[in-house]
Amino acid sequence: MSGITAERAVPDRPSRADSYLTVETGLASWLLTTDHKRIALLYMAAITVFFFVGGAGAVAMRIELFTPQADLLSADAYNRAFTFHGVIMVWFFLIPSIPVILGNFLLPLMIGARDLAFPRLNLISWYIFIAAGALAAYTLLAGGVDTGWTFYTPLSTAFANGHVLAAATAVFVAGFSTIASAVNFIVTTHLLRAPGLTWFRLPLFVWALYATSVVMVLATPVLAMVLLLIFAERAFGIPIFDPLRGGDPVLFQHLFWFYSHPAVYIMILPSFGVISELVTCYARRRVFGYSFMVYAILWISLVGFLVWGHHMFVSGQSVFASLAFSLLSFVVAVPSAIKVFNWTATLYRGQIVFDAPMIYALGFIGLFTIGGLTGLFLASVPVDVHVTDTYFVVAHFHYIMVGGAVSAFYGGLTFWWPKMTGRLYPEGWARFAAVMMFFGFGFTFFPMFIMGFLGMPRRYHVYPEEFQVWHVLASAGAVILAAAYLLPMGYFAWSLVWGRRASANPWDATGLEWQTSSPPPRENFLVSPAVDRGPYDYHPAHTGPPSMEREPHRPQGGQA
Repeated sequence: MSGITAERAVPDRPSRADSYLTVETGLASWLLTTDHKRIALLYMAAITVFFFVGGAGAVAMRIELFTPQADLLSADAYNRAFTFHGVIMVWFFLIPSIPVILGNFLLPLMIGARDLAFPRLNLISWYIFIAAGALAAYTLLAGGVDTGWTFYTPLSTAFANGHVLAAATAVFVAGFSTIASAVNFIVTTHLLRAPGLTWFRLPLFVWALYATSVVMVLATPVLAMVLLLIFAERAFGIPIFDPLRGGDPVLFQHLFWFYSHPAVYIMILPSFGVISELVTCYARRRVFGYSFMVYAILWISLVGFLVWGHHMFVSGQSVFASLAFSLLSFVVAVPSAIKVFNWTATLYRGQIVFDAPMIYALGFIGLFTIGGLTGLFLASVPVDVHVTDTYFVVAHFHYIMVGGAVSAFYGGLTFWWPKMTGRLYPEGWARFAAVMMFFGFGFTFFPMFIMGFLGMPRRYHVYPEEFQVWHVLASAGAVILAAAYLLPMGYFAWSLVWGRRASANPWDATGLEWQTSSPPPRENFLVSPAVDRGPYDYHPAHTGPPSMEREPHRPQGGQA
């Protein structure tokens, strides 16, 4: 976003006359900070731990599924492994990762603000998140849960073994952190935008974060209510979902999926914003159809509340309801298609630079397109009935949530890493990791589409021998994928010690966040910015490859 002028100096706070120049150090300064940038880094540290803890459950499952027999895990241990994997990865990585890490760090910078609207609430939300994560980890150490991450009733209320209430309470508590962050983002976007930064001058990442926050505020209380009902039935015996005592287990599914399908967009909408920022920067062109992209984001956040029933085609709902939810599921796919087409049109005739963030973005587009197209299969009632509770559903879910969201997270982290740390990473290793992630993911999850179509049910640790070749291929791909996830941890850590210092704008990108130093000062801007034109102003004078300006500041590709 060019056309930025220095309008006025940011007034000093009474006790922080030198806040631009001094950096507080020490553990207490981190644990008591109200700086949105530091809180983002605190979230990054915690979520990284949860990512690898939750991934350990996936490793155990893939080792077990290498052979058709139960060699490593019993049936009960396998149930607990995939439950723990799902709970940690969904609520402690996929849902919070982009909003509370990249969103926390970047939102004030991208709108020209000094901080979020409620800095203390931001810190409190991190402590709530840590408390919820510690309680979730306790369930693993204490023996785990065997319900699956969906906590389906009456299994979770009457028959399940393990610490169901502890796991449900952990998710319940995490919801307070989610809502607090979402309210903070909404108020910040409304009230703290720089002069001249009108709604249709906002970067698409800000729009995506805003829409995600609205979905969080509206949907998360429904999850909280259904978890409280599980607690009431399991702890106090109140007959709510148990059909033997007059309850209705299908009611639980309606409530759970009314939250959980919008939760899919909580995971993927921020990814859309990240990919839009990457594509326009590395194509050196304005985003094609900016207004359509904004309306598509809002459309998804609205219609996403109306399609929960497509998870319940085999749950006994009426044929009319199934047809209505099927139609709405096709409708919600339209704005996602608009985004893919607009990204493609942005790339058309662009001066594309295949640096690591762009490779992650292209990988996201490929994986998300496959996941989206297979979602249309699941929106069709006859096909969905055939592949329900098979590995086809597992593959579709992971292509969207893991292939898409994780690729966008790594792409965004790679893109904004110099801004966050002031250091440049080895570009060659980053490109290698991005390519490896794409192919590793394909080798891991594409065979599951085939298995699912052939009838391999999910959640089974013992299976017919004819499926072994597909499981072996998936497990081998998982090794490549794990290496692709671990490699960035190595070169990011390397960059903190040996990486070259980054300039304020190493990618020659537009946007307010690139108009301050890397990393930014405590108050973000030494003078408050003002905006006089729209985003992504890559006019002809600025359409050269981004490497032209940043070449002197970056390591050579492959340097380690």
